[in-house]
Amino acid sequence: MLASLRRILALIRKEILAVLKDARTRNMLLLQPVLQCLLFGYAATLDLTNVPYAALDRDRSTASSALLAKLDGSGVFHRVANLTQAAQMKPLIDNQTALVVIQIDPNFQRQLSAGEQPAVQVITDGRNSNTAGAALGYVGAAVDSFNTDWRSDHGLPQPPVQVSARAWYNANLETRWNLIPALVGTITMMSTLMLAALSVAREREEGTFDQLLVTPFRPVEIMAGKAIPAMMIGTVQATNALLVAQLWFRIPFAGSYITLYVGLILFLLAAVGIGLFVSSIAATMQQAMLYAFVTIMPFALLSGLTTPISSMPAIMQDFTAINPLRYAIDLVHRVYLEGAGLDRLVSDLWPMAIIAAVTLSAAAWMFRNRLG
Repeated sequence: MLASLRRILALIRKEILAVLKDARTRNMLLLQPVLQCLLFGYAATLDLTNVPYAALDRDRSTASSALLAKLDGSGVFHRVANLTQAAQMKPLIDNQTALVVIQIDPNFQRQLSAGEQPAVQVITDGRNSNTAGAALGYVGAAVDSFNTDWRSDHGLPQPPVQVSARAWYNANLETRWNLIPALVGTITMMSTLMLAALSVAREREEGTFDQLLVTPFRPVEIMAGKAIPAMMIGTVQATNALLVAQLWFRIPFAGSYITLYVGLILFLLAAVGIGLFVSSIAATMQQAMLYAFVTIMPFALLSGLTTPISSMPAIMQDFTAINPLRYAIDLVHRVYLEGAGLDRLVSDLWPMAIIAAVTLSAAAWMFRNRLG
């Protein structure tokens, strides 16, 4: 047992040195999580903070000015044009000068004073449906605020039913609170799977794989020597991503680090199993990279990172059941934002355990055939 452990440790040292001896690879592994978290945190946010809009105010009354002032003072909208006729709206939308155009009818204030419900037309650029939908939501919030103030200032009764919304786990509904923790699993899987996939392929390409055949290493020891360095590097990358989330973006951590790392280790086992299986069937590093890329892309797209799994077709939802990244992202979200414990994460842990057992067993079988 002790001799086997020494052999595994020697192989782990050899694998780590092989990965870290190249400065470009070393920088990529250490800096990639930080750079990707910063990139996604700032560039990939779905929050709207700067919405250009144009106003066609046909009423030019105190009420219409107060409504537009709600938009101007929201911190989200900024007015790029004051229109005088409807024909001016289309060019602004076509040229993407304005995302939203607000048209207020001539009798806006008179209808309000008479207790009627005047209509306000909101025209948005629907070429990006997500952005247009978010902009409409912000306009609706500004109109609701105007209605409340108007009723209060004119002594009118408030609506009998009012909705009081409160978001749990992300009070301000910031996109990066959802995105950055999810990158902990995504970045970790990409690097871990790629490293594991290249490990054996590199041995074959450099001609050192045949040397393993005459060493006292057993197939299980070789697998352990290949898997553990990839998991160690993956853990370091996950830690870097967590540090960016907490120290740079100030996203509060609600759960337990022990719980999070227990889940991540199980996830890394599943990712390494997939990577070692890919590595066992690839003859060259180029093939291993291609197979790994073909594997990673569907896993990332079907993980729930950018698109909710519930919005996918039923057959795609069934396919996500074999995707360890799906469970890892859900686990990180629940631990990081919700503060869930291990007893509430069983639905994520047991699928990753099964995936790890199946992929590692398949990789071990392939190794035995290769080394037999």
